[in-house]
Amino acid sequence: MEGLFAGLDVSTQSCKIVVIDPAEGGVVHVDSVNYDDDMPSYGTRDGVIPDLDEGISESDPRMWLEAVDMILQRLMASEVDQRQIRCLSVSGQQHGLVALDGAGNLARDRSKLWNDFSTSEECDLLTERVGGRERMIEEVGNSQRTGYTAPKILHMLRHEPGVYAESATLFLVHNYINWYLTGAEEGGVAVMEPGDTSGMALWSPVTGTWSPEVIGAIDPGLREKLPPVEPSDRTIGSVSPVLADRFALSPDCRIDAGSGDNMYGAIGTGNFEPGIVTVSLGTSGTAYSFMKEPFVDPSGEIASFCDSTGHWLPLLCVSNMANGYNAVLERYGMSHEDFDGVVAMTPAGNEGRLLIPWYEGERTPDLPLAAPVMFGFGLDGLNRESLCRAVLEGHVLNLFTGFTSMPVVPTVIHLTGGLANSASWCQMIADIFETETVPVRGEGAALGAAIHAAWVWQKEHQKEYTLREVATPFVVPDERRTDQDIRTPLTNSGAQQGKESR
Repeated sequence: MEGLFAGLDVSTQSCKIVVIDPAEGGVVHVDSVNYDDDMPSYGTRDGVIPDLDEGISESDPRMWLEAVDMILQRLMASEVDQRQIRCLSVSGQQHGLVALDGAGNLARDRSKLWNDFSTSEECDLLTERVGGRERMIEEVGNSQRTGYTAPKILHMLRHEPGVYAESATLFLVHNYINWYLTGAEEGGVAVMEPGDTSGMALWSPVTGTWSPEVIGAIDPGLREKLPPVEPSDRTIGSVSPVLADRFALSPDCRIDAGSGDNMYGAIGTGNFEPGIVTVSLGTSGTAYSFMKEPFVDPSGEIASFCDSTGHWLPLLCVSNMANGYNAVLERYGMSHEDFDGVVAMTPAGNEGRLLIPWYEGERTPDLPLAAPVMFGFGLDGLNRESLCRAVLEGHVLNLFTGFTSMPVVPTVIHLTGGLANSASWCQMIADIFETETVPVRGEGAALGAAIHAAWVWQKEHQKEYTLREVATPFVVPDERRTDQDIRTPLTNSGAQQGKESR
């Protein structure tokens, strides 16, 4: 398989790139741009504009484009021959709303992000207008959540009607980056694809169509602002001549349809066959699994998504994950290893002390105004050891409780995300889920994007490689985290005692 293939992950806090060489079965380049540190002019904190009103989480979309430029500039200065990149694919943080006017300028200079909780009233209004939660799920396979895009659009219409009227095209984050890469206002390609689009709560992953009911509940004219939805497993165009010249890319470099970060995180962790579950431990916590048929949760707690291979990816997301852990590390000046050592000093079950970690509202369960709860803590429990154990068990139990609604019996869990660097987090996942857990090395979503780019490019050049054949050399365990104690659930530990503490 000749040539190089690149994956970009435009996430909440950073932009990452992975370049792979399938012929050699190796990753040849990895780089990242941290918005806070590398782009201080935007003044972000964790990639988000600080000090906005409660519940609002927004970023300037121009920051993402500048980050892409910066990372391509650094690629050009590397030892990689970027002219050999045959195809590039973009992974984007899901659900963010980018609005463009008819000339291709930003109609709104900020994008509401996945963790924006300011649209809870719009969720209620949409649900009521459609005829209730059950009817909403029938229409789009999902309930309305503050993280999804539909309530963001209604929020714009209600609170910024002039901006809404000026908007000609409504994009998700990766669609916006694709549009930029293919030419922006000078002929950029405006399309969507099923994976990311199924998280808008406007389009049904079951029927593969936009919902006239939900669109009409916002504005009958909304449909004209939504790009067409094309298949995920094909390219949409070539890199623009301007960018090809600027960054010394081949003018024949194709741009993949791209997808959401969860869809590409699945590919980057080898989750494209039944029975494999990916658990991602990052800013948010997610658990998802490949399915050959769509799954719709009648309660609406589990997201009904398409994947980026023509199949489905039911997904659980909790919005609180790294926040509690990072706060504890900062408060006590600890590293991952320090935290592991402290947890090792404490008993499983934390002697009945339980933390429900809903620090900033929660997505699953759907409680945008929730607050954290500490139960069973007497005066003797207000110490570093008990708090560290409570944070660890509380976050994983919160994730596991939502996971029980998924129709999946995992054969193995592939673990990714920043918290997978902690041995105690790896072990706790194995114990509470009672499943062999294998941390996977590499940048999950960016790597998945690069693998997808290689797979799609080969398909379009009449070289039928299976996704497994393309991905296998790149989906490898993290040797630092794969000793027997970590991978295998402990029979008398977190799984049982953690459940008892619930």
